[in-house]
This record gives sequence, C-alpha cells and structure tokens, in this order.
Amino acid sequence: MAKQQTICAPITLQGKGLHTGAAINLTILPGEPNTGRVFQRTDLEGQPTIEALADYVSKTNRGTVLTKGGVDVCTVEHCLSALYAMGVDNALIQLDAPELPILDGSARPYVDAIAAVGVQEQEAEREDFVVLQKIEYNNEETGTKIMILPDDHLSLQVQVEYDSPVVNNQFANLEHIENYSAEIASARTFVFVRELAPLAELGLIKGGDLDNALVIYDQPMAADELQKVATALGKTCPKADALGYIGNQPTNTNEPARHKLLDLLGDLALLGVRLVGRVIAFMPGHTANTAFAKKMRKDLKRQETATPIYRPEDEPLMDVNRIKQLLPHRYPFLLVDKVVSRTENSIVTVKNITFNEMQFLGHFPEEPVMPGVLQVEAMAQSAGLLVLSQVDEPERYSTYFLKINNVKFRNKVVPGDTMVMKVMLTSPIRRGLSDIKGYVFVGGKIVTEAEMVAQIVKNK
Repeated sequence: MAKQQTICAPITLQGKGLHTGAAINLTILPGEPNTGRVFQRTDLEGQPTIEALADYVSKTNRGTVLTKGGVDVCTVEHCLSALYAMGVDNALIQLDAPELPILDGSARPYVDAIAAVGVQEQEAEREDFVVLQKIEYNNEETGTKIMILPDDHLSLQVQVEYDSPVVNNQFANLEHIENYSAEIASARTFVFVRELAPLAELGLIKGGDLDNALVIYDQPMAADELQKVATALGKTCPKADALGYIGNQPTNTNEPARHKLLDLLGDLALLGVRLVGRVIAFMPGHTANTAFAKKMRKDLKRQETATPIYRPEDEPLMDVNRIKQLLPHRYPFLLVDKVVSRTENSIVTVKNITFNEMQFLGHFPEEPVMPGVLQVEAMAQSAGLLVLSQVDEPERYSTYFLKINNVKFRNKVVPGDTMVMKVMLTSPIRRGLSDIKGYVFVGGKIVTEAEMVAQIVKNK
C-alpha cells in the first residue's frame, strides 16, 4: 500500500467565477493525514467546510456543486481532477466565494501550481478502491454509459458524440495517470453558441468569455441572433462568418473529449479513495459522473474497507516456510498459506480451503463448512505475522489474544474457497498491547470480521 500525500507548501490562485463572474481568491493548504480534500468558505461566518465527497453533490448544471449545511461550493471538478492526478490525497482548499475560479477553463493552472511546490509523502497509508468485477452505470435519458473493468492501475477512456458538424465523434484516452499533465490538463471547457443564451437566462456563465472556454459555432445564426447572445452575456458580438471555433482554437483535434475526461476524473475523485480499474465512458457528464460516484460510495460504505489486491500468480511476500519461522503453529493448526503484502499497520494474507483438512471430518461430513472460530484464528495468526515481522529475533516472542469483540459471520466458507485476510492495527502498540481489526474476504466480499486485542510477550 502506498502512503498518502499532500502538497509541500500553500498554493494561491486568483480568478473569476465562471457562473458568478465574481473575483475569487483561492488558497490550497497542506492537509493532515486521513482528512482528504476539503473545501472551506472563508467568506462565511464560522468558515464552514465541505468534504469533497459524492455524498454532498447537490447540483450538476454546467459544473459539480457540493452542498453541506446550506453552504455551496460550485465548479469543483477542475481543481479535484488536478489534485487527484498529481497524487494529492489531503488538502484544505480555501475560497472566498461560492465557486472556484474558472482560470483558463482547464486544470493546467492547478497542475502547474502543484508541480511548483511539490508533493510530500505522509505517514498514513492510502486506501484504494480496487475493481474486482465489472461495474456499470447507464442513464437512458442522457445516453450516458460508464463502465469500470478490473485492471492493475487506473486508466480512462472517453467517447463523445454530438449532432454537430464541428464536434461529432471524438475519443480521448489516458492510459497512465502520470501522463495527465502532458495529455489532459490543458484541455479547456467548451460550449456551443446555441447554448449560450439559455445558460445566460438561467443566470449562469456570467464569467465566461473567449479566454476561458472553447466556443463552438456549429449552427448558422442570423447576425441579430448572435447580437442577442452577446448582449445577454454582456460581451462584444463575435464575428462568425463560418462554422467552427470562435476565438480560441483547439490545441488538439479532440480537445472537447479530453476535457470530458478531465471532468470525469474530477467527479470520480469524489469517491474519496484512489481508484484502481479501467474506466470506459460514453458521453459522460457531471450528472452521470456524480451519480456513478455516489453509487460506488454506497458500495464502499457497505464494504467498510477496500478489498485487498490478490493475484495468485504474483510472488508472495512470505511463503509458508518463512511463515513457519515467525509463527509457532504447525499442522493441523497453521492457517496462513502466504503473505501477499504488508505495511507498518496492515497485512494481507491468504488461506486456501481444501476438503482434505481435519476439521471437515466432523464439521460437517455431509456439508463441509469452515468453522467460524478457525476463520478468527486465521486472522489472529495474520496479526501475529504483522507484529512479529517487525521485531528483532521474532522467535523470542509470542502473541496472545486477550479479547475478541464484534465478530460477524456474513457468509459461510467452504472447500474450494480462498480466504483473503486483511488485518490492521487500529492504534499504535503500547506496552505490548495492540488493537486489531480483521476481515476475511471470499470472492471480493467480506464474509467474516472481528475486532481483537493482542498482547506481545517475550518468551521465557
């Protein structure tokens, strides 16, 4: 597991709001471990905060809006996209207005500012949401389809399709997040001229202009109609003799699709954890993106902890021979086959269940079921491996369990199953005592969980 990260120094940016047109000051401060990305309205009494989580999405009309306690923060997607891509897990984002500045309409100013101050590692471990099976989202009303497939890293593909002679079918791909700065960050937001008047009537895009967006003229309009649009926006009427882009020209032929990918990543950042999987999206938009993020957030809450990564073909961190050097258990009571990964505070282990084990002689002959007490014992042995692997001369120590609480058996475990166990220290070891939380996964789902208190004792 990787460590969490934050920025090395404060970042300050100024600009106008896309929808309010107001001058905005924005400061991004380093965040404490495990706090996540948090917005703070410094212009309001008490300086209220809103966590950057899908739970707080309230509106998605031309931008993602977070609301908590009656306080709004609007147009958060570009900032969140940049923070996620640059590996910033914890940050306090202060602003003195109800929305973030639009800047140049892309994530480039944020990426450059983060790169300038740098990113630093923190002590806390980063949690990943690892996709183990296909997850789909369809919105028949908008035609949006989003699918996430299992993969060993995050990648995104976006396809857009408009009934437009200027922007028809476009495709954008980000194979590795490390390429975000070069391939995606500079993609600017875009708008069709035919959309401008309705948006202006809704009181939006007061800060929009030809410097912070690609303006697409794809349907011929009479001069007086163009003038009405310009008047509604308080702008000088642009010249539009031919279909195409007014003012700024795209830096890439697929810049609109790249910007949709930028927005998609910003909205998926509202999961609150890192995503490991391949995202494929057709016609994504803030409404669908955030609805999908909310759905996955609910799945995460039900799961309580991310499913650990386990690939049988990978070389184990510890095989059974190394495990026997650390644990005193032997047949038929050694219940850990290998260690997959380990950090200072957590360990992932594996136990393959086979019918040729003694407990199935009587539990039960006609319906073999792995006893729950042995599942808890397997978690306890995993915890022993976590602790003993970090001490000198581990053979001189033993771990004994003083208490086991809140044990839950959600599903039975049978021969042929592979138990993947994730065991974590929930507090630092003090005076030889440690608090532990353990989970048993089968097929990517939690089947057993327990809280334990262990004592590490030096052998006499």
